[in-house]
Amino acid sequence: MSPTASTASPSRITYGAVLGSPYVARLLGGTLTGRLPNGMAPVAIVLWTLAAGRGIALGGLLSALYGLASALSQPVKGRMMDRYGQSAVHLPAAVLNSSLLIALPLAAPHGGPALATTIVVAAAGLTAPPLEAGLRALWPSVLPDLRLRHAALALDTGTQGLLYIVGPLLVAALSSTYSPATALTITAALGLAGTLVVATAPPSRRWRPAPTTNDTGTARQLASPQLTSLFAALAGVGCAIGALNVLAVTMSDAPGRQTLSGLLPAAFSAGSFLGALVYGSRNWPGSTTRQLIFSSTAFLVGWLPLLAIRSPYAATAAVALPGAFLTVVVACAYVTTDALTPTGRTSEAYAWLICSIGVGQAAGTALAGRLADHALALAALPAAGATFALTVLLLTRPDQGTVRRNRHRCGHA
Repeated sequence: MSPTASTASPSRITYGAVLGSPYVARLLGGTLTGRLPNGMAPVAIVLWTLAAGRGIALGGLLSALYGLASALSQPVKGRMMDRYGQSAVHLPAAVLNSSLLIALPLAAPHGGPALATTIVVAAAGLTAPPLEAGLRALWPSVLPDLRLRHAALALDTGTQGLLYIVGPLLVAALSSTYSPATALTITAALGLAGTLVVATAPPSRRWRPAPTTNDTGTARQLASPQLTSLFAALAGVGCAIGALNVLAVTMSDAPGRQTLSGLLPAAFSAGSFLGALVYGSRNWPGSTTRQLIFSSTAFLVGWLPLLAIRSPYAATAAVALPGAFLTVVVACAYVTTDALTPTGRTSEAYAWLICSIGVGQAAGTALAGRLADHALALAALPAAGATFALTVLLLTRPDQGTVRRNRHRCGHA
């Protein structure tokens, strides 16, 4: 589609048009199902560890290890997709990941040696299929229309938060009705089923990266200062998200309030989903860089009320605002990453982006745990992470001309 045609497209589109495009519903639904283990496995691992009598400390460590291993291995799997295609990576990874999750309670029904359990959990995290990065790489071939692609990217980004609402609730229901081991088995089955849906879809089977170029320009290198600073900023965004879970637990640490611990993350994710629906439904003014700076500023401002709020109910309402702008930050970060990435290494670059957010989340959770006894410092941690992200972006702004010219540009088509 020519730039003129793209500019002349309607200011609003319907999500029915997006989901009705060939393969979009299948790819999006399969990816969400295949990524449910990201929201289910950490909770199922904790509950299984507790049921085995090993204590919350080990359960928390194993849960964090699964998430960290999955995040750190993303770039390697992304690079493998760029070399060998998506199906060649997704299918073996899904089989290994599911097998290891099922093997955890089978190999160690009573908790087993801590070292052996740790190895199995780490291996399961390392083999989690890179579905999110793969889906982002497929959108250009599935949706050549810039407006539809923009809406799909926003919808894709916003729905990711639902995994962390549905996943833990499903694990809790399965564990209470059956057992944590059953929850792990269902987690493995869902991950494998979703990956099969994606990996067997024609766009995924046919996808091959564009040939790698020999462009040596600084702005086109995967390790360019612009990309490195963008990923560093996203680690700050992840830190804010990671701190939220601990903050939710501390604010609900009172008789009769235990169920509120899940409300803050749920409200945050719901805000992200609603923000995605609004953002993806129309064109927005300004370049991608300006949208990224604006949304990062709003993301920071949204956390500031937590410094004065002591009621978990008020905090639940407040966190919907930074959640709404998270979608815009991440969507524009993907577009910026695409604009600054050498041809043929897109999946790897997307995987680095995902890794940056995941590592930031792990760091935010760890820092929040250390600050759990200091209410004001803990409440300030999400804003501190958002401040770091905004500061990095302001100091190292991406090349607006590069981003505007890119065929994956965000919002301003």
